[in-house]
Amino acid sequence: MPSPTRILIMGAAGRDFHNFNVLYRDNPDVRVVAFTATQIPGIEERTYPAALCGSGYPDGIPIYPEERLAALIRDLRVDQVVFAYSDVSHEYVMNRGSAVQSAGAAFVLPAAERTMLRSRKPVIAVCAVRTGCGKSQTSRRVAEVLKQMGKRVAVVRHPMPYGDLTRQVCQRFGELADLDRHECTIEEREEYELHIRRGNVLFAGIDYAKILAAVEAEADVVLWDGGNNDTPFFKPDLHFTVTDPHRAGHERRYYPGETNFRLADVIIINKCDSARAEDIATIERNVAEINPRAKIVRADSTVTAEPAEAIRGKRVILVEDGPTLTHGEMALGAAKIAAQRLGAAAISDPRPHAVGSMRGVYQKYAHLTDIVPAMGYGRSQMADLAATINATPGDVVLIGTPIDLAGLIELNKPTVRIRYELAERGDITVESLLRSLPALNK
Repeated sequence: MPSPTRILIMGAAGRDFHNFNVLYRDNPDVRVVAFTATQIPGIEERTYPAALCGSGYPDGIPIYPEERLAALIRDLRVDQVVFAYSDVSHEYVMNRGSAVQSAGAAFVLPAAERTMLRSRKPVIAVCAVRTGCGKSQTSRRVAEVLKQMGKRVAVVRHPMPYGDLTRQVCQRFGELADLDRHECTIEEREEYELHIRRGNVLFAGIDYAKILAAVEAEADVVLWDGGNNDTPFFKPDLHFTVTDPHRAGHERRYYPGETNFRLADVIIINKCDSARAEDIATIERNVAEINPRAKIVRADSTVTAEPAEAIRGKRVILVEDGPTLTHGEMALGAAKIAAQRLGAAAISDPRPHAVGSMRGVYQKYAHLTDIVPAMGYGRSQMADLAATINATPGDVVLIGTPIDLAGLIELNKPTVRIRYELAERGDITVESLLRSLPALNK
């Protein structure tokens, strides 16, 4: 009998676990010997628990820092390395591929459809070409329309299992108290809170077969709300992909965002109200060239401030969604747009006042100059975030992250919540597309 193929999965606590569960867990021809972890602080040096691995892994599977990749390939006699995380450039992916191949293993990118579970219910997927394009506001708009159509909707979020993995197999969020019960990080709250406030039941976790079964038991429609620029975990009946003209061309330069761009039934060009016409045109040309069958929805990302009058003439501190600024590589967000539009006198530079782990964030992401990314993967980092904001001079804090940050950390300055919603232009809209979808009209 030939020996099982020895596999290492490169991940970031999300797609990696899903690929294992779907492709490898019950496959006797392979042996997953390790995961590696990157992107998210504090997720390495753990074990994928035996309880989640199936009978073939009584000791679980160790998770190592990605920096040890070459040594792990050698020491664990790895045959194949499976790349399983998102929002990285094509050059980055193949740099990793070259490192893997030079260490003696094959480099594998599983086909997106092979990792998609099939549902008995209609599935609407909202994905993107980069982090920060506007998936969340699009998902909220989709959920709104579906409920107007009389559908029971369950939102399923891309995984963010950064804590005790045995407690995060299948999480259900029906009320705000569930965020505390599940000990959610700021990143999780950024994705979950507004859905819950709007009455949308939301699921997330690790085992998406179990999650799908739970969703199908209580919903008419499954709404996949993607993470980063990853592809859907469920096979969609309608696949929306959101693009960002502030990063025009990235739809062809980042993995697996370009896959979403090519798979999409609908391309949403978001932020048209704040983008240059030539950048919008670049995305339109790319749609015509590589996915001409896709319908195009043009949309604004409408930004509002509460209270708006607190901004004019003030020195402001900008706080934005963390992943959008860090591995999403954005240098502006809703808070900065609000500051510019509503007459802020000046924007404070938080870098000289950064505390603890926030200093490392600014060192790693040098493009961040006048914005505070809402980092908070644990209590220590949340404390550093609060201390950084509190130490930065300013009259008011503009909170562009979608969560009630001031209710989560203690701030010493007045705050203004910045909100943003999807507003479609023209005759092709989210509503028209959903109402004409055969799967929703059976």
